Amino acid sequence: MATLATYSYLRPSGLNPDDRRLTLQTSGGPAAHPRFFNGFLTTPEPAAVGLLAVAEVARTRYYQPVSPASLDPVVTGGLDRLRFESFSGCCGVYARLDVLPDGLDGEITTHGTTNVDVNPPLRQALAGIGDRDPMHVAVGPDDLTVTTIDDGPLVEKKVPLPGRWLRGFAEAQVITAPFEPRVEVGAAEATAFLRRLPSGSDRSVLWVVPAGRTLRLTSRPVPGAVCLPGAGRLVALRPFLRFATALRAYGPRVAAGSGPVASTWELSTPTLRLSLTLSPQPHRGFSGEGAVLAALAGDEVCDDADLISALLSWDPTIDIAALADAAGLPVERVRAALVQLGTAGRVGYDVAEAGYFHRVLPYDAAAAERMNPRLIGARALAESGAVSVGGDLATVRSGEESYQVRFTGDVGSCTCPWWAKYRGGRGPCKHVLAVRLVTTRNTEETAGVGAGSGHVDGIGA
Repeated sequence: MATLATYSYLRPSGLNPDDRRLTLQTSGGPAAHPRFFNGFLTTPEPAAVGLLAVAEVARTRYYQPVSPASLDPVVTGGLDRLRFESFSGCCGVYARLDVLPDGLDGEITTHGTTNVDVNPPLRQALAGIGDRDPMHVAVGPDDLTVTTIDDGPLVEKKVPLPGRWLRGFAEAQVITAPFEPRVEVGAAEATAFLRRLPSGSDRSVLWVVPAGRTLRLTSRPVPGAVCLPGAGRLVALRPFLRFATALRAYGPRVAAGSGPVASTWELSTPTLRLSLTLSPQPHRGFSGEGAVLAALAGDEVCDDADLISALLSWDPTIDIAALADAAGLPVERVRAALVQLGTAGRVGYDVAEAGYFHRVLPYDAAAAERMNPRLIGARALAESGAVSVGGDLATVRSGEESYQVRFTGDVGSCTCPWWAKYRGGRGPCKHVLAVRLVTTRNTEETAGVGAGSGHVDGIGA
């Protein structure tokens, strides 16, 4: 499934041969014919290498490699920066290049997001750019054009955004939201570390711990370690090493005996940040992690998402507390609404800034459910009366089978084959989601009828 749109242009894009001024015609987005950015990148060579890395991830399948996939990076123009994002063909690697305010010499005149095809001619042009070549970039919602003083323009037209990318955008921002910085080393140590990692075909799960000024690989997790699943998937960072000043890694808290988890690896300069986020295992793509399902299961989440979407600004990060105050909602409902918006590519999460950021892909609340068959199944079970709740245990009838669901705090478990196989590692099963839907609905109805009556019986209450 892909997001499709039809665009029309006022006139063809062109480069004036007299003043070398590039003009891109655009269509759609925040206005009929908006302009995102017009100007130069202050560090053109590392910016070109970073964009090539994002494009390389988009055309690569790290698990069961095949011919290069024809997927496309996404670019967002925010208040003071540009963000280029992509997913690998297997959706197991999320790449992003942030061009920070000091990296831009120009004007972001409006804001939005578009999907662009970085094809072989454009990659060839980017590969030939040096730091002495002024790189003029004009970004519109349907085009990415890169020129140097000596070369003519290369214009890339927008193509549909695959549905698996939308799912991946949502999963990545939910999974990375609790990440914290775990390790940091300088340029020399970063180069030594990345160059000694296993090749791209390696599928082992390693762990990285700080060892003085360097990093050490280990086969077992310990407190403070960062998971490195399929270390060869970091190969796209290597060309950027000659510009980087530091390598940072982000991840969730782990303990001895922890299973594989996702992690983010970032190379930075004063003007750019290039990062790769790896799925917990090479064969697991972000679009199948199921991390968004619990947040999408609330009945009020669609209405909350509509309200929050109207309040979003284009600041570098989204202030959740300020949004909660403006919307008159609890913080947890705002977070759930951001997950809902994430399923349509409207928000992402920046681990370096420790905050959400705004995108402007077309928002369709119904698309969240269409892309999550478990949630569709859960709603069908809840609406058909297949859920019976009694005390701490619920029974869910599914076809000819019945399954038992139990909640410990806010975490549910089930006797179904899905739960037995994944133990919650790929998100909740449809039976747990169905029970959550029913108990939440019962709690809200009881609160509405008898406000102030006290405790509401039910799982997780």
